[in-house]
Amino acid sequence: MRTEVWRVRTEDRVVTDLTDRVRAFAREAGGDGLVHVFAPHATAGLALIETGSGTEVDLADLLERLLPREDIYVHRHGSPGHGGDHLLPAIVGPSLVLPVVGGRVELGTWQSVVLVDPNRDNPERTVRLSFLAG
Repeated sequence: MRTEVWRVRTEDRVVTDLTDRVRAFAREAGGDGLVHVFAPHATAGLALIETGSGTEVDLADLLERLLPREDIYVHRHGSPGHGGDHLLPAIVGPSLVLPVVGGRVELGTWQSVVLVDPNRDNPERTVRLSFLAG
């Protein structure tokens, strides 16, 4: 199994597009198989969404409504609302498994791989990619 770990700077973005890096990893691995994308964090997740159409802002707004940045959580360390960040992985999972055919990730026409990270206390994340040949 081939694996790679890289750091992602999220800065002030809730949604960070990882599609190009995932595609490059699959292309380098070559052949057929599966790419597993994993975010080893208690306050971040991964999703497949359409990007470039406003969906990133809509997703950030949805998460703000579901997990408001207020001091309402029992989990209280960090910035106000950080307790909600720890609930995110229950809504947006920490991993994705994607099919690869001939070194190409088989995404739908409008699908992009994104890191979802509303946590303002940590602007740098780690993402692990693994390729399992078929």
